[in-house]
Amino acid sequence: MNYRPTGHIKVGLDFGSGAMPVGDLALLERQIYFEYDADFIRRGLALSPFRLPLKSGLQSFQTTLFDGLPGVFHDSLPDGWGRLLFDRAMRKQGLLPQMLGPLDRLAHVGEFGMGALVYKPDHSDAAAGAGIDLDWIAQQSQDVLKGEAEGVLRELIALNGSSAGARPKALIGFHQESGRIIYGSQDLPEGYAPWIVKFANSQDGPDAGAVEFVYSKMARQAGLAIPDTHLFLAKRGAGYFAVKRFDRNENKRLHVHSACGLLHSDHRTPALDYQDLLELTMILTRDVRESEKMFRLAVFNTMAHNRDDHARNFSFLMDQTGEWKLAPAYDLTFSCGLGGEQSTMVMGEGRSPDMDHLRALGRHAAIRDARIEEILKQTTDALGQWSELAKAHGVKMGTHDLVRAQMARFLR
Repeated sequence: MNYRPTGHIKVGLDFGSGAMPVGDLALLERQIYFEYDADFIRRGLALSPFRLPLKSGLQSFQTTLFDGLPGVFHDSLPDGWGRLLFDRAMRKQGLLPQMLGPLDRLAHVGEFGMGALVYKPDHSDAAAGAGIDLDWIAQQSQDVLKGEAEGVLRELIALNGSSAGARPKALIGFHQESGRIIYGSQDLPEGYAPWIVKFANSQDGPDAGAVEFVYSKMARQAGLAIPDTHLFLAKRGAGYFAVKRFDRNENKRLHVHSACGLLHSDHRTPALDYQDLLELTMILTRDVRESEKMFRLAVFNTMAHNRDDHARNFSFLMDQTGEWKLAPAYDLTFSCGLGGEQSTMVMGEGRSPDMDHLRALGRHAAIRDARIEEILKQTTDALGQWSELAKAHGVKMGTHDLVRAQMARFLR
């Protein structure tokens, strides 16, 4: 294969009514440079206010983090499963992953990535319209994880889009009234909404989808903002967890930026505290209501033993007016972080954060004591539904007991 590395990317922003130019990314002598379009600067839309300020002239990034990309553009790239698929497909064409630079990868995100950022040239493999078999995708995903199923790589890439995370995923269109599902990485027919379906990875049990579905129901009862969720039936296992995409609203798109990308914090090396996320939320949104949402999320993750709460699992949304909000909570499930600790600490404590740490965190966010206690109780009551919900949705008894044991210190 004749390989020509991508040396230039035109970045745009599309809120659903057509892309506006944002600027240009260029690679020169292994260094990435970015320059804003002058008209975009005049619009005053700060895409990444801390690390990519709105100013004229070339900006360069003297860092090995994110392969030299600004965090806002690195957020567009898939990691985990999506990167595995892409690298396997490129190997099949005779290209080693080391030969592919970040601009090559952005070109394969193209115009249908997550959020509102779009990239040209567009080399993406998008899929839309046809019916879809979730059991087939689940089996093919397992085969890929075993090093097999080379013949379906490009189809799986098209289904995954630029979604991030370790678990195999598919972007679908879901017609909730009829229950019909179709390929969904591009524009969808009337009546269909964009959703993401998750499948088990090699470390998951057959009830992983059911566990995440139950967690979504408990999180909603705990007062968190959660997109619609669904548990699709499976031939094997308790089902496939699905969640409605929060970066799409009918024909509108929202700009998505993770805490990882905003702060240039490596999510593989836990370094953040929920104090940092609360301060980030207040600086970005200037809204105490959004800060309280972050506190609720910290409480839920801590009490529910969701310890994979790394910096890429918190995001913010910006609309076309430049207003920022905390994104709905996502990737909520039973998990263990690096070394068994919370990936994001609670007032300096990662191994065994308790109610007192959470109370101190709430006070740090200037939340009244009475309100803190109300949030703690609401979360405790929601998690108290674990046993009933787990039984109703096919969670295995061994999994139930493991989760219940970890929650027990908060549920006495």
